[in-house]
Amino acid sequence: MFAVVRTGGKQYRVAPGDKIVVEKLDGNAGDTITLGDVLLAGDGSDLKKTDGLKVSAEIIAQAKGEKITVFKKRRRHNYRRKKGHRQQHTILRITAIGDHKAEKKAAPKAEKAPAPAKSEAAATAAAGESVEAKAAPKAEKPKAEKRAAPAKAEKAAAPKAKAPSTKNAAPAKGGSKKAPKGK
Repeated sequence: MFAVVRTGGKQYRVAPGDKIVVEKLDGNAGDTITLGDVLLAGDGSDLKKTDGLKVSAEIIAQAKGEKITVFKKRRRHNYRRKKGHRQQHTILRITAIGDHKAEKKAAPKAEKAPAPAKSEAAATAAAGESVEAKAAPKAEKPKAEKRAAPAKAEKAAAPKAKAPSTKNAAPAKGGSKKAPKGK
């Protein structure tokens, strides 16, 4: 079931379980309010009568919107005004429309633990190999050597970069300019 409600000068299409952000309404988080200005109600393509129909909602939070800047200017009159604003909002969760309540979502089922794996010795024995025949992992270099070795290799491999030529470059901005040669 759905309904179209009006609050704060705006219209919202809601269904049980929906969350909407509306203009600030009185109340604290956790309070239940009713929206009585129902403009349209229906179930699928069937429309219902809205006489006395109420939409119940729970206040989730009172919040502020994004900050906006209001800047006014009249050119050539030295008139500038700058103000900021953050709109107050109320976040609602629709709990019921008339006598239709929100369906509670089923809690996610706990995942079964994976089957215990065979021990390494049992797995290799089943594969026809002995535990001793398995190759030992290679010894790794300490971390400090790993980091230092690539850096040295990169320095050796990279040719030294030549400084860019300043022969045809434009003079630096704001620097002192050379005086023209006298004739």
